[in-house]
Amino acid sequence: MNTDVPKARLSSFYLAYYAALGAFTPYWSLYLQARGQDATAISVLMSLWYGTRIVAPSAWGWLAGRSAQPIRWLHLGCGLTLLSFLAFLLPLSFVGLFGAMVVFCFFYNAVMPQFEAITLSHLPGRSEQYGAIRVWGSIGFIAVVALLGVVFDHLAVDRLPWLMLPLFLALGASSLGNRYGPGHVPVADGGGDDPGLRAVLRRREVAAFLLMALLTQISFGPLYTFFSLYLQEHGYRASSLGLYWALGVAVEIVVFFFAARLLSRWDARTVLLAALASVALRWAVTALLPERPWVIALAQLTHALNFAAFYAACMLYMARFFPGRLAGHGQGVFYGFSSGLGGVLGALIAGQAWRLGGGQAAFLVAAAFAAAALALVWLGLPAARAARAG
Repeated sequence: MNTDVPKARLSSFYLAYYAALGAFTPYWSLYLQARGQDATAISVLMSLWYGTRIVAPSAWGWLAGRSAQPIRWLHLGCGLTLLSFLAFLLPLSFVGLFGAMVVFCFFYNAVMPQFEAITLSHLPGRSEQYGAIRVWGSIGFIAVVALLGVVFDHLAVDRLPWLMLPLFLALGASSLGNRYGPGHVPVADGGGDDPGLRAVLRRREVAAFLLMALLTQISFGPLYTFFSLYLQEHGYRASSLGLYWALGVAVEIVVFFFAARLLSRWDARTVLLAALASVALRWAVTALLPERPWVIALAQLTHALNFAAFYAACMLYMARFFPGRLAGHGQGVFYGFSSGLGGVLGALIAGQAWRLGGGQAAFLVAAAFAAAALALVWLGLPAARAARAG
């Protein structure tokens, strides 16, 4: 049976959220530099983005999961994201920037896991349709990355907060137009779902899934921390760096559009195996053949598999492992464990590998982590096939 899915409303949230992230991820360190921060200060401030992911998603999911009206926590989180971001319009010192980053990153990281649960609540039995909705986040990201690259040829980068402000206003407006779907299970009368969540987390296949996600995120550490620097060291012009970043995000859009067909034809375990094999290969060739532009371009094209297909398959497993009212809690655990802890460890491990053996060592270590994640899927995850509508 088919019930209407509010794809436009759901997609608008991903569009606004990731459009803002498309301004934050590539350009925020440049903004901090323009505000007089040195490399050490910038690294500390940027690490807060990953650090808050460890606690924000699970804390927010816990609060929303215990609320009789959990959608209000989405509204509150988006409102507080906007309000805390206003601090960056002020001439802050390092201490002020540190405090502002902690608060802003906490709320910005808190709302997306809850919204992922909202999206999945509209897709009971049809989680393979997730990709066609999530793709609008990738579209927003790449559009803003490309646009701001042109804008900052003519405008000082310290104007970045003013340019991001409309995106957070749009995020808040979108949150007000969204609500939970028929797959959401409201808080029960006496209920406590902690025992249910603990029981799920003790399952062998769930532990393997979460550890796999952690190892995969660690493997992305050199990309998010050193990729641009690595290419510069091998003679690439600054103008070409944005092209390689955009190439990776552009191909993920195509995969998200076809994710439903992909997951209807192949089960999620098969997709994860292919995705993680491509991740390991990507980091290996990046480490060993950085001086060949066509190799780097092809490696970036595999982002279609190692991010988009990987993520869509993970959401199918999330819908299977954390159904109903466990969805919000599960998303919090998933984000905190993979993007949070995995992001922090990935940056730290990449930094140590870079210090000891340069970029080649960092990307070879990343390939090893991806291979370990691949082995976990092979040995520890059951098949998971998307339900067919109809």
